[in-house]
Amino acid sequence: MTDAPDTAQVMGRFERGLSIWIALAMALGILLGNLAPDLMQGLAALEIASVNLPVAVLIWAMVYPMMVGVDFSALSRIGDRPKGLVITLVVNWLVKPFTMAALGVLFFNHVFAGLIPPDDAQAYLAGLILLGAAPCTAMVFVWSQLTRGDATYTLVQVSVNDVIMVFAFAPIVALLLGVTDIVVPWQTLILSVVLYIVIPLAAGIVTRGRLMARGGEAAVERFRERVKPVTVIGLLVTVVLLFGFQGQVILETPLVIALIAVPLLLQSYGIFFVAYLAARAWRVPFNVAAPCALIGTSNFFELAVAVAISLFGLGSGAALATVVGVLVEVPVMLSLVAFANRTRHWFPKA
Repeated sequence: MTDAPDTAQVMGRFERGLSIWIALAMALGILLGNLAPDLMQGLAALEIASVNLPVAVLIWAMVYPMMVGVDFSALSRIGDRPKGLVITLVVNWLVKPFTMAALGVLFFNHVFAGLIPPDDAQAYLAGLILLGAAPCTAMVFVWSQLTRGDATYTLVQVSVNDVIMVFAFAPIVALLLGVTDIVVPWQTLILSVVLYIVIPLAAGIVTRGRLMARGGEAAVERFRERVKPVTVIGLLVTVVLLFGFQGQVILETPLVIALIAVPLLLQSYGIFFVAYLAARAWRVPFNVAAPCALIGTSNFFELAVAVAISLFGLGSGAALATVVGVLVEVPVMLSLVAFANRTRHWFPKA
């Protein structure tokens, strides 16, 4: 049996320490929110049609490079080994959004009812719904490589998910927000999908096409490496802003972060094992089974953060909940990668 690649070889310094960097950005944001509230309010006021301009630029800096990495020519291989793709699609679109909403209702409307004001609970629930409806687009390639997953098949799964997300994200979010009695501003939701999925996706396709014409896949990878620092800065500054707007609230109720993390952790581990055990029962090869389980477990948190800000505002509990999702994701995913590598003998070889 071939050992899985070393984490340090696959993940860069930023990815390995993502939770630490996020925690530091959170601390800086809280500090600024309490020491410079006028600055935070001024930044919050820079918006058009419910879209905050500074955050929109930062989100684009995160999302656009990811879309450049998506190769839609992989869709021609959609029929190859369909079992893994079927599991991914069922878990991502028929299970995950609804279990996330159910866990949010359970904890915020019942278990934590005496700890969180009702309005805040609804806001956190909305943030969880946005996370649940956005399967991972970028980091899943890292998780796939750490388990020696089939890179081509992972690309097929991500590409199919991205196509579905263009059409399904808004209706699923609207449905679940409506079921939980949260008012859905449809115009803002559709605008968010266009801004943060359709336009970056189109720009990514055009950019990738030009890069491939000049130097093939190597040119695409060189471009992504060059813009990677911009992506990192975009994520960290976004977190600083979000926690800057929430600074005073967080200091008054520090327990909130831990409470939001509880359903997120249960959802992540639960979704992984649903997909992983389904793949085992269906005798899917490990190099397909592991990535197909990890895709559903990980979230496209950049999209969730952007839409939460557009729908509910920079200082909303929904935006805070999506950022907590970023905080818990990396340690959870690394623990699941380690589990998958230890249990690869459960699966047939490719």
